[in-house]
Amino acid sequence: MANDPLKYLALIELPILLVIDERVHFANSAAQALLGSHIEQQDIRIALRDPEALRLIKTGQSGNVRLVGLSVKGSVWEMRYSMLNDKVGLITLQDQSIQVSVARAHADFVANASHELRTPLAAIRGYVETLLDPKAGDDPQTRYQFLTIIKREAARMEALVSDLMSLSRIEAIRHEIPSAEVDIVALCREVLAEQTRNPAFTLETDNSRVLVAGDAPQLAQAIRNLVDNAEKYGTTEKAAMIRIEATDHGWVSIAIEDHGEGIAPEHLPRLTERFYRADAGRSRAAGGTGLGLAIVKHIVERHRGRFDIKSRLGEGTTATIMLPQLIQD
Repeated sequence: MANDPLKYLALIELPILLVIDERVHFANSAAQALLGSHIEQQDIRIALRDPEALRLIKTGQSGNVRLVGLSVKGSVWEMRYSMLNDKVGLITLQDQSIQVSVARAHADFVANASHELRTPLAAIRGYVETLLDPKAGDDPQTRYQFLTIIKREAARMEALVSDLMSLSRIEAIRHEIPSAEVDIVALCREVLAEQTRNPAFTLETDNSRVLVAGDAPQLAQAIRNLVDNAEKYGTTEKAAMIRIEATDHGWVSIAIEDHGEGIAPEHLPRLTERFYRADAGRSRAAGGTGLGLAIVKHIVERHRGRFDIKSRLGEGTTATIMLPQLIQD
């Protein structure tokens, strides 16, 4: 093998191996970083342990093999093997983990959305079919009861479709950084004016005006979602609270705090996943779609902010949005 081609291969970021007689003749720096610097001049089985990959190399035929867990657990790599001549085989390794993860997340999302829509739709269909039966449909009490359920399930579907559309719109513009001037204090007051909780929320802040660069309707939606959660899961014996603070480090903190039952620690890392519910029965009974916190997370990320949830069982939950503060000259 000439030296010049190897120098070029060494500069390529894709992991590359040259194999002669089932031994690693050359591994570029990317391959050594992935598989270890010790693999050169070693049996190919030292570098790759996948049976399908080894079988392909042994046959001396070109082809592709998917390798799972090559770098870390759950990672997915595509190995492409090509024969350069009668003796030399070329292996390239391409990380497919992100693409596979996105595809899996998309499939899970579609499956969950379909399930969430089918459940109320099945209930509506069942009660409508019952009402079409003259025996049940002629009874005013039964008719009223069934129509009430149909109305509730239709509202549940409407809320889900609305949240799905919101999520889609947010994702479509997630790379567009908002630039409009938004007064967070005024925005929180507007959101709280809509709520009917008793006792009412309290708003605590040392600032009459706090500005961020943002999308006012989206920020209002994020705060509204957190306020709605505090209404649904907080206690009515003690007022929930929004606390706004402009930090010394150029950030604005918006904390929504309730005094409800709290959330078990094992649920906290997954709360912003789409359709994840700490208590599925309670969430559905309260009218939750399972998308509220995912929407909050996406809105905050679009604003280049941070979102955090802390909770203690029996004490309550605090959801905090951190946004870069807009400092005026």
